[in-house]
Amino acid sequence: MKTVFVTVGTTSFDELSNTITCPESALKARGYERLVLQVGRGSVVPAADSCPQVKLEVFRFKDSIAEDMKQADLIISHAGAGSCLEALGAGKPLLVVVNDKLMDNHQLELARQLHIDSHCFYCTCSTLTDTLRTMDLSVLQPYVPGQPKHFANFLDKALGVQKR
Repeated sequence: MKTVFVTVGTTSFDELSNTITCPESALKARGYERLVLQVGRGSVVPAADSCPQVKLEVFRFKDSIAEDMKQADLIISHAGAGSCLEALGAGKPLLVVVNDKLMDNHQLELARQLHIDSHCFYCTCSTLTDTLRTMDLSVLQPYVPGQPKHFANFLDKALGVQKR
């Protein structure tokens, strides 16, 4: 069963939880039949029957989401560095949704740099449906894990940190 896994990490990102359960026809049009949604500390917990076109499973937290990522055909993640790195490490196509409501929008910088390097697509909740319809997952390049210095340099570059 073709599966999408959505994670908000330990945060609250109700807008993503609401938005991803609405464009279910975009998910269905891409052949996805199952949506696994991790809602974290959010106040929105969609009912299992709220998406009649796809099978919806919702949870707040687990000790590990590695198995959910492993089983997914597509990972949709908030733009937290830890969640993005874990998703990239799983070797699955990644769509990063930036929370543009945050005051210090460092998430946009990280998502943009990952996209420039062809590791993911990114969008906001307002452009999620269009991005799902138009993205070409075949252009994504794998992120090579296991090089902490390269990742640290990447984060410095993405966040605009100047080295002395």
